[in-house]
Amino acid sequence: MDISVVIPLYNEDESIPELYAWIERVMKANNFSYEVIFINDGSTDRSWEIISELNKQQPGVVKGIKFRRNYGKSPALYCGFEQAQGDVVITMDADLQDSPDEIPELYRMIKEEGYDLVSGYKQKRYDPISKTIPTKLFNATARKISGIKNLHDFNCGLKAYRKAVVKNIEVYGEMHRYIPYLAKNAGFNKIGEKVVQHQARKYGSSKFMGLNRFVNGYLDLLTLWFLSTFGKKPMHVFGFLGTLMFFIGFISAAWIGADKLWCLANHIPQRLVTNSPFFYIALTMMLMGTQLFLTGFLGDLISRSSSGRNDYQIEEKI
Repeated sequence: MDISVVIPLYNEDESIPELYAWIERVMKANNFSYEVIFINDGSTDRSWEIISELNKQQPGVVKGIKFRRNYGKSPALYCGFEQAQGDVVITMDADLQDSPDEIPELYRMIKEEGYDLVSGYKQKRYDPISKTIPTKLFNATARKISGIKNLHDFNCGLKAYRKAVVKNIEVYGEMHRYIPYLAKNAGFNKIGEKVVQHQARKYGSSKFMGLNRFVNGYLDLLTLWFLSTFGKKPMHVFGFLGTLMFFIGFISAAWIGADKLWCLANHIPQRLVTNSPFFYIALTMMLMGTQLFLTGFLGDLISRSSSGRNDYQIEEKI
């Protein structure tokens, strides 16, 4: 199979028929063998009924996964990637803001130019300024932390992947924004970008507005940076900090003890050691250093992976 199109959606019943018809026209015009996988992320409208109808009309081509409740975009992509069979996997949003006409060129860049991942870049956007300015700041930070300097739009839903990429990365939590970073950490370093058309939303309203979206984005980025840097070696950070704090605390305590002995040897009156605030500071640093060291040790034993991290309740598959 040439292409798998993975489409996560939440309450997009108005746009699904038009989107699929558009994808179908593009695929037939280019003689691609393909499948379209819709992931219904707990929609409360007629989205699943429409996907089921399309499946009856195009069995084997239209496929669907229905979550019992709304989990989010990352879990939807994770389950879609698990099911994808195409040599190239294309992801796009269901709101018609991503153009299926971009698919042939994205496919060519993967197959002929040898990219592992190609991310869309919506250079001209139709979003309100309240969304575009935070997006620019967010992308600048993501480029700096990830080291992927050539990407301008990490959060663009329109992306193309070599099949091996989606089968070797784990998208969880809300990490869909950082799939290029996840791919880079997995050893897929040929990451490209393509300027794509951004269309104004035709139906409904965006499901991803608000300040909370950007705050969570930065927190996820910091989490991913920490896990990618120290996830397999937590002792390297906790052990270092713990050792440093313990060492400073121990030297401080030794200095207080030596000062006390010197005063006693020279018959110089001095307050009790326990009356000095430096004694408690030194003791606290030694205790905190020990705790940090043990935290790193336990982190190495436990491992960062959780067996239930991607355990989602799927009600039905077609």
